[in-house]
Amino acid sequence: MSLNTLTIAAARDALKKREVTSVELTEACLSAIDAADALNAFVHKTPEIALERAKAADARIAAGDAPAMCGIPVGIKDLFCTEGVPSQAASNILKGFRPEYESTVSAQLRDAGAVMLGKLNMDEFAMGSSNETSCYGNAVNPWRRGNDATPLTPGGSSGGSASAVAADLCLGATGTDTGGSIRQPAAFTGTVGIKPTYGRCSRWGIVAFASSLDQAGPMTKTVRDAAIMLGAMVGHDPKDSTSADIPVPDFEAALTGDIRGKTIGIPREYRMDGMPEEIEKLWSDGTAMLKDAGAKITDISLPHTKYALPAYYVIAPAEASSNLARYDGVRYGHRAKLAPGDGITEMYEKTRAEGFGPEVQRRVMVGTYVLSAGFYDAYYNRARRVRALIKRDFDEAFAAGVDAILTPATPSSAFGLGEMADADPVAMYLNDVFTVTVNLAGLPGIAVPTGLDSRGLPLGLQLIGKPWGEAELLNTAQVLETAAGFVSKPQKWW
Repeated sequence: MSLNTLTIAAARDALKKREVTSVELTEACLSAIDAADALNAFVHKTPEIALERAKAADARIAAGDAPAMCGIPVGIKDLFCTEGVPSQAASNILKGFRPEYESTVSAQLRDAGAVMLGKLNMDEFAMGSSNETSCYGNAVNPWRRGNDATPLTPGGSSGGSASAVAADLCLGATGTDTGGSIRQPAAFTGTVGIKPTYGRCSRWGIVAFASSLDQAGPMTKTVRDAAIMLGAMVGHDPKDSTSADIPVPDFEAALTGDIRGKTIGIPREYRMDGMPEEIEKLWSDGTAMLKDAGAKITDISLPHTKYALPAYYVIAPAEASSNLARYDGVRYGHRAKLAPGDGITEMYEKTRAEGFGPEVQRRVMVGTYVLSAGFYDAYYNRARRVRALIKRDFDEAFAAGVDAILTPATPSSAFGLGEMADADPVAMYLNDVFTVTVNLAGLPGIAVPTGLDSRGLPLGLQLIGKPWGEAELLNTAQVLETAAGFVSKPQKWW
């Protein structure tokens, strides 16, 4: 078995037993990365940094000073600022930007001994559901539809992270989730992705998309791996005013495998018109698995779910237009060449027109519109009120005794790259239909692979937990993972 195919848990145990070294693990991953350029998952490779950190990790392990992530090779989404390494958010406007600082999450992983293999592809500024808006080109899903060679999307925006983990290029990867950008790619690639409660992970040093929605999280091969990696990523950060100063439980220790007596809610509003039979069956089978494990199943209502997508696509672009106003060609990143007589206004206009891709331009314009005088109350404030009602729906369900909520993760399996090119943008936004409510309410959510569709592509279910209830959520997810027995891997073609 190749070392890069190990799970984080298996690699950690092998490292502690001295059956393998971090350098050997890292070299196996670096070789796999170099052989997988067709996936376009890693966009900035850092082999020198990786081997240096692997040697340091081996020394820590030998000295008996080894946290759980020590020596584990991981990939970092290009949205995280990494000191001295290009951090472009997959945008031409940040071309050449090498931060002089490290994001809090990637710094915590580094300090825990994790080995950074490089930066991972993503949708530009995390705006997209298919990884087709990246300045680096498309990331490609390692899965294929049977013998069909059509390249598939790995999902977005954390498509590079999902592709890299599914193809065993790294043992885990960081992602970010603003409306489903960890959970949807995880479902499309047969991997596990958890979005923690808003405020559980620091946002400092992560390029902002929508500040009240963005949250970092791990993408891994198993639920146990997600628990281990999440433990190294979370914690209070004084540099982030939205970071919560609350105790961090031992997520891995919470994986008891026992959910007897727990109540799982099934929201009737998630039964969308035209939902594929395969998704319906997956959801029904997952419900039966949790019931067989001793959980009580109850139907619940989340009545404001139907307003979630419209509210999200007002709030997220509004915050994006505000956050992206700082990219003006003055201090860092791309600056357009100016004609004689051009002033600062022309510099702003030309720089932003050249630097931002079409999807980012669309969302900035939508966001600027809904924040403009005369429309602020009609759109933005109304969306904020809807958001409060969505959160209240969840609060009432949990107050009534529900411990977790089970839903589909996506409305379909992975689609082909380019297949949505001529679709209305709203059709692409519907990929987030099951996931955006979790961000609007600030709740933790996890996607778990639970089956294959008729073409052999992975499908995932989503579990939504109580605020700060990641430990209990991970335990329920592991029960679902064990019952589903999903062990399929993509056939190597790259």
